[in-house]
Amino acid sequence: MSLDNFFYLICLYATILIAFGLIYIILDLNGHVVLIDETSYGGINFLDRLASGFYFSAVTLFSLGYGDVIPVGLGRMVAMVEALIGYVIPTAFVARVVFNIDNKNDQ
Repeated sequence: MSLDNFFYLICLYATILIAFGLIYIILDLNGHVVLIDETSYGGINFLDRLASGFYFSAVTLFSLGYGDVIPVGLGRMVAMVEALIGYVIPTAFVARVVFNIDNKNDQ
């Protein structure tokens, strides 16, 4: 595994985390309740909502699932897609590294 591959993986995770965090926030701003946490989103400012969206995105992407923020409604479907991506990325990365090692050994 090279440093370039590691940097690529970090950038990929960061991009997906930010994208899904923004999806949760955009849905919330459009009136869809997608996340429920201890603050219940009532009367909190935008930055707190943004932080909750990114936090939930990270917890879902890395399959930690603490349970302090719960997806509801449309948020469940979005969280399922994000969790699936979070499971597939490491598998694809390992397969790519193994494939590259096999190609180098064949040459």
